[in-house]
Amino acid sequence: MDYAILGLLAILVIVAVSAIAPKLGVAAPLLLVVIGLAASLNPGMPEFDPPPELILAVVLPPILYSAAVNVPLVDFRRNLKAITALSVVLVIVSALVSGLLLYWLLPELNLAAAIALGAVISPPDAVAATSIGKRLGLPPRLVTVLEGEGLVNDASALVLLRSAVAATAGTLSLWEVIGDFAFAVAAGIVVGAVIGYVTVWVRSKLTNPVLNTTISFAVPFLAYIPAEEINASGVLAVVVAGLITGHRSAQYFTAQNRISERMNWRTVQFVLENGVFLLMGLELKALVDEVTDEHLGVLQAIGFGLLATLLLVIVRILYVIPLIASLRRDAKRAEARAPRMEIGRQRLTDYEAADLGPNKRVSERRLERMRLFLTRRQADLDFVRDEGLGWRGGAVLAWSGMRGVVTVAAAQSLPSDLPYRPQLILIAFTVAIVTLLVQGGTLPLLIRRLKIVGTDASADRAELAGLVDEISAIAVETLDNPELAQENGEPFDPEVIERVRTDSLLLSLAMAEAVSDDAPGPHEQHRALRLRVLRAERAAMLDARATGSYSSRVLERAQYLLDLEESRLAQLGDE
Repeated sequence: MDYAILGLLAILVIVAVSAIAPKLGVAAPLLLVVIGLAASLNPGMPEFDPPPELILAVVLPPILYSAAVNVPLVDFRRNLKAITALSVVLVIVSALVSGLLLYWLLPELNLAAAIALGAVISPPDAVAATSIGKRLGLPPRLVTVLEGEGLVNDASALVLLRSAVAATAGTLSLWEVIGDFAFAVAAGIVVGAVIGYVTVWVRSKLTNPVLNTTISFAVPFLAYIPAEEINASGVLAVVVAGLITGHRSAQYFTAQNRISERMNWRTVQFVLENGVFLLMGLELKALVDEVTDEHLGVLQAIGFGLLATLLLVIVRILYVIPLIASLRRDAKRAEARAPRMEIGRQRLTDYEAADLGPNKRVSERRLERMRLFLTRRQADLDFVRDEGLGWRGGAVLAWSGMRGVVTVAAAQSLPSDLPYRPQLILIAFTVAIVTLLVQGGTLPLLIRRLKIVGTDASADRAELAGLVDEISAIAVETLDNPELAQENGEPFDPEVIERVRTDSLLLSLAMAEAVSDDAPGPHEQHRALRLRVLRAERAAMLDARATGSYSSRVLERAQYLLDLEESRLAQLGDE
């Protein structure tokens, strides 16, 4: 069968499954894996054995980048302890424990090679975390921890894999392995930060959304390739570049650029994430056919994979228990520190209010930095105290150890002269499939049984209304500036100023109405009526297009303006 036709069928299957899966109450990636498995057993289906570089160097960077740009840097920083514990420490512990198991089960395998495979099967896959975890309605902090773990742990595992493979040839000592790991992490962060800041600066100079988005498609590879060339972690470089880009885009990109990039990357992420799960299933036949050793056949390799899966699940559960206890202690300490932080903020307020004149020893700039630090610190303490992870969240975290296609691709990158190499790849595949189908398939049930709820929509609306009210009030103060003038130096017309003031307050008033449970107020009625008028305007535009009275470029511009306005109004409601 022609590969172009297979690619077309794959896209149609991905779209169809993604549309049907929510109605069946099953995550789309799980169905795609099963469909791929069934298709691989079809005698007419060609064998799929893609080179591991295709996944690790071509598919993984854009997937990680698209996930990283949507993870708020503030949330990532606030959960850094949990993310580091899971994505670095747990990966190392799991690699060592599972490596020892494989070393015991496979006598011809040396310890370094066993740990190399342990590194392959240890990290929950970034693709699995972003594709399954976000669709389960989990609390925001739990989602952030899972996403952060999925983003960073591949870097830990791949660096550990590279060091372990080098150790199989006896070329590295223990201290050299530790040094290589530290360099890969540090250099990866530096490369990612440089690429992130530089590309944001370059893209801020481009007003054309097409050019801007095109550069964004290159950013993951601009971070990954140089990092890998200097033996740093390309995966970590991509994640850092994505976090920086997502954080700075609000300041440096135009609204049109952000909208365009968001929609394009959502499409890329959708196709790649779901495509790799379908590919996992399609690889089964090729992997099974490679296992021809009569001393360690297919069934025995699968059995070893099941044992490794069970061990990894137990290790993760035992690790998460003390981690959750530590996070709960952090929440209690945050609650104890809150009064002292409030005292510090009050003292700073009193100092600023005191009329010390020339005796004032602290500059205004330093006072502003102190105020910002105390406010940020108070917000961090409130976050830790109010959004703590209890035992229910810990249970979900412990059961969210799904592996994915990166596990299989990393296993396929093992040296060709390694003993039991086909069996090792099948073991890794077994771990990935079992964790995806068993843990991924039962996770929604676990969440329902534990009665875990995600975000409170009404609370979010109230918080949004508060934020909009605050920024609107600050923005309106600009209109009271006595030095307010046009670019040519002429003052603004008072009627224009009042009109802009009213426009600035409309959003705040509309959000206040959205929080209320009463009948729709005037602003909600205005929104609904304006949407109805927009639809009438769109119908009139289509009539004008049918008559050919206006040029296509003008019609396209008019449609874009209507789309922007309709999208803005829809965001204010539940549409």
